Amino acid sequence: MRAGVVVTAQPGVEDLAVQAEELGLHSFWVNDTPMVHGDAFVALSLCAKATSRIRLGIGVTSPALRSAPAAASALASLNALAPGRIICGVGTGNTARRTLGMRPTTAATMETFTAALQDLCAGRTIEYREGDRVRDVRFLHTGTQANTADPVEFVVAALGPKAAAVAGRRGTGLISFGLLDPTAWHALHHARSNAARHTPHDPDARTDSYVVTALHILGENEAPDSDAARDATGHLVLSLLAFAADTAADAPAFIDQLGPTERATVRRLLDRRGTTATAPDRHTKLYRDYLGRIAPQDRDLILPSLMNTLALVGTPDDLRARITALHHAGIDELLIQPVIDPPAEMARLTKLLAYLPR
Repeated sequence: MRAGVVVTAQPGVEDLAVQAEELGLHSFWVNDTPMVHGDAFVALSLCAKATSRIRLGIGVTSPALRSAPAAASALASLNALAPGRIICGVGTGNTARRTLGMRPTTAATMETFTAALQDLCAGRTIEYREGDRVRDVRFLHTGTQANTADPVEFVVAALGPKAAAVAGRRGTGLISFGLLDPTAWHALHHARSNAARHTPHDPDARTDSYVVTALHILGENEAPDSDAARDATGHLVLSLLAFAADTAADAPAFIDQLGPTERATVRRLLDRRGTTATAPDRHTKLYRDYLGRIAPQDRDLILPSLMNTLALVGTPDDLRARITALHHAGIDELLIQPVIDPPAEMARLTKLLAYLPR
């Protein structure tokens, strides 16, 4: 099982990328969430100049954020700085759009966008449409300015079969956030494989699977719901609770899947943030400090049930068993989002994985 790290864009991110490379991590990703964090492409350009081996990922961009030519230009520019080391995650913009108070795009739009990026980043021509006007576009200058010779790895963000099928048709890998259920991963891989059978694509394209989570290794006699465990995993739990609160009124299917304790916690989050499930400005309240370290007063919102679902918390032996099960389900790389002490958390991850059976 390979390992990597996902962070938010901020000054000094390149120093963290250097540390990740020195630890032997395989990849370093930056979230693409405009108006919440810094710019992912700017951050990764600094990382590209500061490193020489580690793969660099956008996790993840969306057709609702940039046009295909603009996104392809950014990717090809990164590929010129770090040839053959770029990974582009593509999704519907579920987070990046909702933090703007907007809805994500559709899987069909994401598929069209992914196809356009694949073609442009390989130096091919696409049909670019704005309204009724359609024009053929391609890179006019390549080489030192935009690298289309070295391949960019593409992965599709998926929690269900529809997005996994997009990955199959486009010949890409998969990335999922907080999905630690091996059975669910078997279903995603099955959906991708079924879709891939009916669509020709590049046989040399990478189709790796990545899962994003948080990690907390329990100390001796430490409770699984200790303050330290809640602090290390709380950003993932709050992201789920914020999503449930944000969609409770206009798309209640998600919150309806939660248990009574979890639904009550969603209501408490709304009350604590001083908003409601129907307030038009709720995104400005619910997504404050999104994916950052949680405030101590919010520890009570970090339910053990959700910690166990979204994150890896346990003894070294417990965690190795869970990670091994994920590997057997087809996961190629485990990505953690560290928010307490990233260098130390990355070091603990590499040490933990070093003792897995080969």
